[in-house]
Amino acid sequence: MNKLSPKKLLLTKWTAVQPIAKQKHFLVSKVILPEPPNEKIEFVEIEAVYSKKTTQIAWRDLTNSELWLQGWQ
Repeated sequence: MNKLSPKKLLLTKWTAVQPIAKQKHFLVSKVILPEPPNEKIEFVEIEAVYSKKTTQIAWRDLTNSELWLQGWQ
Protein backbone atom coordinates (compact mmCIF):
# COMPACT_ATOMS: atom_id res chain seq x y z
CA MET A 1 0.00 0.00 0.00
CA ASN A 2 1.17 3.53 -0.70
CA LYS A 3 2.17 5.74 2.20
CA LEU A 4 -0.79 7.67 3.60
CA SER A 5 -0.74 11.27 4.68
CA PRO A 6 -3.42 12.23 7.22
CA LYS A 7 -3.82 15.62 5.54
CA LYS A 8 -4.86 13.94 2.26
CA LEU A 9 -7.35 11.43 3.70
CA LEU A 10 -10.43 13.64 3.54
CA LEU A 11 -13.14 12.10 1.31
CA THR A 12 -11.12 8.95 0.56
CA LYS A 13 -13.03 5.66 0.23
CA TRP A 14 -12.37 2.55 2.32
CA THR A 15 -13.71 -1.00 2.61
CA ALA A 16 -13.71 -2.79 5.96
CA VAL A 17 -12.29 -6.32 5.65
CA GLN A 18 -14.71 -7.44 8.38
CA PRO A 19 -18.06 -5.58 8.24
CA ILE A 20 -18.64 -3.12 11.07
CA ALA A 21 -22.31 -3.16 12.17
CA LYS A 22 -23.18 -4.75 8.80
CA GLN A 23 -21.42 -1.92 6.94
CA LYS A 24 -18.46 -2.43 4.60
CA HIS A 25 -18.05 0.84 2.71
CA PHE A 26 -16.85 3.98 4.41
CA LEU A 27 -15.76 7.50 3.53
CA VAL A 28 -13.36 9.66 5.55
CA SER A 29 -15.71 12.54 6.36
CA LYS A 30 -13.49 14.56 8.69
CA VAL A 31 -9.86 14.87 9.74
CA ILE A 32 -9.77 15.64 13.48
CA LEU A 33 -7.34 18.52 14.04
CA PRO A 34 -5.43 18.35 17.32
CA GLU A 35 -5.31 20.90 20.11
CA PRO A 36 -2.85 22.64 20.09
CA PRO A 37 -2.43 22.88 16.30
CA ASN A 38 1.30 22.07 16.35
CA GLU A 39 0.57 18.46 17.45
CA LYS A 40 0.33 15.63 14.90
CA ILE A 41 -3.02 14.51 13.46
CA GLU A 42 -4.08 11.28 15.20
CA PHE A 43 -7.75 10.67 14.34
CA VAL A 44 -10.18 10.77 11.44
CA GLU A 45 -13.94 10.36 11.34
CA ILE A 46 -15.29 7.73 8.97
CA GLU A 47 -18.89 7.65 7.75
CA ALA A 48 -20.73 4.52 6.66
CA VAL A 49 -22.00 5.05 3.13
CA TYR A 50 -25.47 3.55 3.61
CA SER A 51 -26.38 4.33 7.22
CA LYS A 52 -24.44 7.65 7.46
CA LYS A 53 -23.28 6.60 10.95
CA THR A 54 -19.94 8.15 11.90
CA THR A 55 -17.10 6.67 13.93
CA GLN A 56 -13.81 8.15 15.05
CA ILE A 57 -10.72 5.98 14.45
CA ALA A 58 -6.95 6.44 14.51
CA TRP A 59 -5.91 7.26 10.95
CA ARG A 60 -3.01 4.80 11.17
CA ASP A 61 -5.55 1.95 11.44
CA LEU A 62 -6.29 2.55 7.74
CA THR A 63 -2.74 1.38 6.90
CA ASN A 64 -3.50 -2.09 8.32
CA SER A 65 -4.51 -4.23 5.32
CA GLU A 66 -6.02 -6.84 7.68
CA LEU A 67 -8.63 -4.25 8.71
CA TRP A 68 -9.06 -1.86 5.77
CA LEU A 69 -8.73 -1.89 1.98
CA GLN A 70 -8.36 1.36 0.07
CA GLY A 71 -11.27 2.06 -2.28
CA TRP A 72 -14.62 0.28 -2.43
CA GLN A 73 -14.23 -3.43 -3.08
